[in-house]
Amino acid sequence: MTLQDLLRTPGDRLLRPGRVLLPTGVADDHAVLVSGGRFTRVGHAPAVCAERPDLVPIDLPGHLLMPGLVDAHTHLTQALGKALAFGEPSEIFRRIWVPMEGALRPEAAHVSARLAALEALRGGFTTVVDAGTRSQHGLDAIAQAARETGIRCVLALACNDLASADPDAAFAPLAAQAERHLAQYAADPLVHPSLAVSIPEVGSDRMLAHVARLCAEAGRIFQTHANEHLVAVERSLVARGLRPIELLHAAGALHAQTLLAHATLLTPHELRLLQATGAAVAYNPVASAWKGNAVCDALTLQAQGVPFGLGTDGTRYDAFRLMDAAETAQRLAFGLQRGDNSAGAGWTWLDHATHQGAVACGLGGITGAVAEGLAADFLLLDLQVPELAPSWDLGWELVRLADRSQIDAVVVGGALRLWKGWPLDWDAQALLAQVRQLAREDIARAPIQRVHPTSDAHRRAGR
Repeated sequence: MTLQDLLRTPGDRLLRPGRVLLPTGVADDHAVLVSGGRFTRVGHAPAVCAERPDLVPIDLPGHLLMPGLVDAHTHLTQALGKALAFGEPSEIFRRIWVPMEGALRPEAAHVSARLAALEALRGGFTTVVDAGTRSQHGLDAIAQAARETGIRCVLALACNDLASADPDAAFAPLAAQAERHLAQYAADPLVHPSLAVSIPEVGSDRMLAHVARLCAEAGRIFQTHANEHLVAVERSLVARGLRPIELLHAAGALHAQTLLAHATLLTPHELRLLQATGAAVAYNPVASAWKGNAVCDALTLQAQGVPFGLGTDGTRYDAFRLMDAAETAQRLAFGLQRGDNSAGAGWTWLDHATHQGAVACGLGGITGAVAEGLAADFLLLDLQVPELAPSWDLGWELVRLADRSQIDAVVVGGALRLWKGWPLDWDAQALLAQVRQLAREDIARAPIQRVHPTSDAHRRAGR
């Protein structure tokens, strides 16, 4: 049998890779037992193999078995518009994402979510955290796409009552919908419910407090974008007299179940609020580079005990490039001025892309690590490549030198989802044909306003 066939074989599987990435670092001579979609035994190979003499070990020399990475912040129904945002000024959601998502038909919303899920799996993400779609068809579409592709998904319902023409009338229906959403996916093996208010300014104090309380009671995360752009901070100050994170705290929406996307513009007072409440942050370094006003000081968050994960913000679903961007952004924005040549020492970005990221997203007891009792969400990475030869420090090398082309297998919940970048049980090429057709139709009729021309038009203009 081929390795692919062995990984697809039902029942218990005993894996003996060349190396394993544990929460404590890279380990040699380890074996991993996968049973019922979970890691049931992780330890030194001779002992683990001796416990199960009925199983023939699947030897994986030259491979690293590592946890699948966690995308702590994304927007799955924006995948059809990817390059439309390139070169654009900040707050592109107003001119591109809101009108685009609003124009998506049910089929297009589903295809977009499925495309994003495929990209994420190809990039090494086994878990994605969707921050809430503006498509009225998006929630069902995303849940369906997650199940079809096999990716683990935290799925947020956006409860933006102040975005309604009649906010007072909108509160009760949204509050009821929020409770139904939490109940609907409470026992789902792949879809984990969440609630969101897109930005604090589009939620009343009553709504912010209510959905945050519902999440705390249900053990789910409450999501919002906070302190991403200067204009957002200033808009909050003008409208409410408080910065966004201060507003969340005043409304009672800042607690250990809160996940703040971006948090790039933090005052010392806001940092203290995060420390005191246990709120977490999704650090999105590529988003800062492509459309942001600043870089989140993630190393200070780490030093002060603020939980954080790494997010793509839907920019590109490549987990290894995300870790590289996370370290590079810290080095350029803070490390050079501080004389900090380590800038996280490699392991920081591995941790916050895996088990620490899962903790920040409310899934620390479910995924994010190769550890007994957790879901068997993992990658098999080919280490026999020129980029990693010779290998001196695999932790650093995974952050700076590894790439998604080395991913041989992507496994979620013990099931093989991708082999060498492509799904085995559904037609990805047919999906891409759908993408090309639907994108032309739905994007063409969306009232998108772009400021920056295409790359070729920019070249011709000589700008």
